[in-house]
Amino acid sequence: MAKKKTLAQEFTKGLVKENPVLRLMLGCCATLAVTTAASNAIGMGIATTFVLVCSNAVISMLRNIIPDKVRIPAFITVIAGFVTIIQLLVKAFVPSLDTSLGVFLPLIVVNCIILGRAESFASKNKVIPSIIDGLGMGVGFTAALLAMGIIRELLGAGTVFGFPILANIMDPIVIFLLPPGGFFVFGILIAIAGKLSEEGHAPEKMGCGSCPMASTCTKIQNGEKEEA
Repeated sequence: MAKKKTLAQEFTKGLVKENPVLRLMLGCCATLAVTTAASNAIGMGIATTFVLVCSNAVISMLRNIIPDKVRIPAFITVIAGFVTIIQLLVKAFVPSLDTSLGVFLPLIVVNCIILGRAESFASKNKVIPSIIDGLGMGVGFTAALLAMGIIRELLGAGTVFGFPILANIMDPIVIFLLPPGGFFVFGILIAIAGKLSEEGHAPEKMGCGSCPMASTCTKIQNGEKEEA
């Protein structure tokens, strides 16, 4: 049986060790599409974090009420409600961000990160841990997007949040604003996240305990934990 994590551990796991983008490879489409500018990245990150926290809380509260056979449609309905709220708020108060994010803002409804946390965590845990889990995953997602957005905007346009940094020092490397540049930066950040989470340990030093999905693994829950 996996050891129960503290609230601090539930929050910090999403920052690096189980970062939804750089370690679990979820939400990659939106990540590559909106990170051409740091402002877009942080806007998408905040919107996704809001939906993560709120949907996790509601799904956790209803976990004993929602029938198992209709849990996925129920989760999507809850998520869609909060996505509609954040979309209307963005349209009302930050219309330029709504234009920049385009279709990727409403597509938060089908973001694998949010549905994945609802299915694997919020539907099996109490409200407070579910909120902390959503917050940690959201912060990790935002940090990954922001890192990509800053690097791509800095090298591709010479600016960060629209302020000129390298514009008068070097010519912009426009490829960083294009898909190939996005994949290049993405790969570099994945390698860094893997190194920080000690993914490079030799196989004999690794076991179920070091797996990012250990808390939801059916083998561990059934007492079939792999020996290191």
